[in-house]
Formats: sequence, structure tokens, C-alpha cells
Amino acid sequence: MHIGIIGAGKIGGTLTRRFTALGHSVRVANSRAPETLEDLAAETGATAVWAVDAATGADVVIVSIPQKNVPDLAPGITSKAKPGAPVIETNNYYPRPRDGRIDAIEDGTPESVWVAGQLGTPVFKVFNGIFWKHLLEHGTPAGTQGRIALPIAGADGPGKQLVFQLVDELGFDPVDGGTLEESWRQQPGNPVYGKDLDAEGARRALAAASPERTAEFRAA
Repeated sequence: MHIGIIGAGKIGGTLTRRFTALGHSVRVANSRAPETLEDLAAETGATAVWAVDAATGADVVIVSIPQKNVPDLAPGITSKAKPGAPVIETNNYYPRPRDGRIDAIEDGTPESVWVAGQLGTPVFKVFNGIFWKHLLEHGTPAGTQGRIALPIAGADGPGKQLVFQLVDELGFDPVDGGTLEESWRQQPGNPVYGKDLDAEGARRALAAASPERTAEFRAA
């Protein structure tokens, strides 16, 4: 499978390592020149590219950059992917330490709905609530007792099924997090965020979530 990854930080870099180890072809980009990713490319066999080229011919596109930088991406940056290729976004809104105030999110728009609007394409929210080192090291075979579950929010259909498949392949139980409009259940401050829960625990945590952002994750 051809996977394009825009962002090579903790999550983007980890997914580059994991997917190449599983035999997938990965094109990875950051906000700078491809030469700045030479070490990651040499380590993994991924191809370092400019961000505008990461999605070219991709079966799946992953956007893993700070929330505040999403509006700076080139218009149509995911449009060179194959028709129907799901676009995954992994990030969270951290207004105080990093992103500053984003009015629409502060006013109640779910983070990933806002990202989808900025990108001009539907997205799937996943990988936003797991510690990067656990994503790198804690995957286990299907059926393993206590296998960590990852919620996935987005529209039903073949794209979501492909995202489910990839999460399972990485060693985690995919759990349906509902529509993208329900992706607030996965946002920081809610019970599933940052917890290594099994599938049943993740479902309970999603059900217990509140759409109200906690004070810690609101702009001051």
C-alpha cells in the first residue's frame, strides 16, 4: 500500500517507522526540504518528499502537524491521492502551550471537523490519543488480552474500513468512534484520551465523554 504522511514529528515519524516495517511504501514530508528527513528516510526506507508531493498516488494520506499550522498547508494538498483514499488526521488542539486561540474550536466545532474544513476534504480522526512510544512499541496480535484500542471517527464506508484495517495491522483494536461530528469524544480532556484502554474500556470511555472542553484545553 502507498501511504503519504505529512508531518514527521512524534506521531508522523512513528507511523513512518511502523508502516515501512510492515512493508508499506511511505512518502513522508515535513514543513521543510526533503533533505531534512534524510536520516528518517535512511532508517526506514521511506521516500522523503516536499509536502505538496506526499499524497501523490497514495492509498491513504496522514496529516500529523500542529493544529495551528493546518491553514498554512497548500490548497488541495491531499488531492493527488488516489480517488477515495482516506485522509487521516492525528492531531489535537492545544491552545495554551502551542496553538493559540482558534475561535471555531473554542466555539464548539470539533477539532477534526475544523481540520476537514481547512483541508477541504473529509478526514478520519485516529492516533490522536495514544502516546507515541506506545504506538511504536505496544502493538500486539489480534485477540491478545488487553490489546490497546484506538477509536476512529469519520464517515462510514470503504475509507473507514481501510483505516480500521491499518489500525489492526499496527497491532491495535479499532473501535468505532462514530461520525466526524462525534469526534469530540476523542478530544483532549475526555476519558479515552491518553489512556491505553482495551476495546470495551474505550467504548465505555467514548460513551462517557462530554462535548464541553475542559478548562485545561481551552484558550486562556
